[in-house]
Amino acid sequence: MENDKKVVLEIKDLHVQYNTDDATVRAVNGLNLTLHEGEKLGLVGETGAGKTTLALSILKLLPEKVGEITKGSITYKGEDLVTASEGHMLKLRGHSISMIFQDPMTSLNPTMSVGDQVLEVINLHFPELSSAEKTKKVDEMFNMVGIPASRKGEFPHQFSGGMKQRIVIAMALIAEPELLLADEPTTALDVTIQAQILELMRKLKEEFNSAVVLITHDLGVVAEFCDTVSVIYSGMVVEHGTVEQIFEGDGNHPYTKGLIHCIPSLTDTSKRLKPIPGRMPDPRNLPQGCCFADRCPNCMEVCKQRLPEPYEKDGHMILCHLYDEKEAKNA
Repeated sequence: MENDKKVVLEIKDLHVQYNTDDATVRAVNGLNLTLHEGEKLGLVGETGAGKTTLALSILKLLPEKVGEITKGSITYKGEDLVTASEGHMLKLRGHSISMIFQDPMTSLNPTMSVGDQVLEVINLHFPELSSAEKTKKVDEMFNMVGIPASRKGEFPHQFSGGMKQRIVIAMALIAEPELLLADEPTTALDVTIQAQILELMRKLKEEFNSAVVLITHDLGVVAEFCDTVSVIYSGMVVEHGTVEQIFEGDGNHPYTKGLIHCIPSLTDTSKRLKPIPGRMPDPRNLPQGCCFADRCPNCMEVCKQRLPEPYEKDGHMILCHLYDEKEAKNA
């Protein structure tokens, strides 16, 4: 069924590379993605799949003179972000598009109080507010993420890793962004606080109709929080669908099946988990055909020769030659 909601973010054929003295690292390779207003999208995949690079590309925060978008487009509400000026991106970052970074230790300024760092976002994007209104907004956000407002005068080194992460989340949410990019936002948090943060992000989505891109390794969090899922491998979306299609469907990409089989089960009596054999291909020297071919239990000769065409049914997309064959048989 067609999604009748407005498109917030559309990414087409995106290619991103890192240019080093030794080699060219191809981190994102023809990635396509569409996100609608109010949608909660989960990006899953192994470390090095290109998830964080994708988020940094959206905000144009790739390392200067190293990271480069070589092809494709990123469109936010009709605006082309690839060609947008730095001045325009400064207005968008933290206001319309916000990001929760993966490492809170490097996201906070050690020389400023945490309250001033959250207040800085308000000063930048809401200069028309009075000092009392700004202070009230900061206090409310601290309380929302579970930190007493009385501690806002303290410095980052006075907080635990989990509390630092909550401060980073407060900075990302205080401007009520229309698009929230959350890069492993609950990794450093215990289960109770993790549930609170996910509920906070859910409330933001419901109250302001924000779209959320959740980058995570935790498939349990994806199943609980997200509406749709994109599985990324070697900088490409190899499968996309609803949570039900990914976790309960009768047909998945072999890589997705491998990820799901890695999840511990309370009902399975086997003594060992079932890891995916091998490792991701070297992004400096990607294979000619399907990047998953060397690890795939269903690998065919055609897989090593060329990339598959996307197979799509009811909004469920799978990038695999197995489904090319199914489509041909059913034709």
